[in-house]
Amino acid sequence: MKISTLKKVISCVMAVSTLFALAACSSNETSSQTQTSSQRQETSVAESSTSAELTDPQAEATTPIDDVSSSTLVVYYSATGNTESVANTIAVATGGDLFELEPTEPYSDEDLDWTNESSRVSVEHDNPDARTVELTAETVDNWDNYDTVYIGYPIWWGIAAWPVDTFVNANDFTGKTIIPFCTSSSLGLGESGKLLAEKAGTGEWLEGQRFRSGASESDIINWVNSLEPNQ
Repeated sequence: MKISTLKKVISCVMAVSTLFALAACSSNETSSQTQTSSQRQETSVAESSTSAELTDPQAEATTPIDDVSSSTLVVYYSATGNTESVANTIAVATGGDLFELEPTEPYSDEDLDWTNESSRVSVEHDNPDARTVELTAETVDNWDNYDTVYIGYPIWWGIAAWPVDTFVNANDFTGKTIIPFCTSSSLGLGESGKLLAEKAGTGEWLEGQRFRSGASESDIINWVNSLEPNQ
């Protein structure tokens, strides 16, 4: 083989080798660029996600806000549900808390039959010493936080149903405004509020209100709005 021919062959081999080397280098650079681009995208997404967590109000860690306790309490004893209905309306109108007085020995329909001389309420009425009614709870949590206390009850023989007496005797009403209300189909408030105030011996007792059975919500709300403590 002539030298010129051999040189041509060597030249061709070197050219091919150079082309392979350049192709491999180009491939590595492209792969490196692709990886770098992918990493940048992942970093960008991660940063974007972190930013979203920091700015999205729903993603932020929140500190629970303590419930703001109402300054109004609506206490009631209800024998047949009429006083409970009024108490619920007052609580809604004032934004107050409810506290039901529940005798440990509930009154049955037969117990409440005042026309029967042998019924429980009749016997208790005739014997004042028997009117001390034990309640499932007679004190209220956070009692000191309440400035205004509504006390509701049905009228029994012209006075407040005596389960309320247990609650009044068990609590100190100093510094509180107390507003009695009652339900009755015929009798008015009478001296029931005054007698409760005497039992309590403390607190500022306002003149109360009597509601008929099935009193309308508007009548109850209008009365609540007319009271000075709620103006």
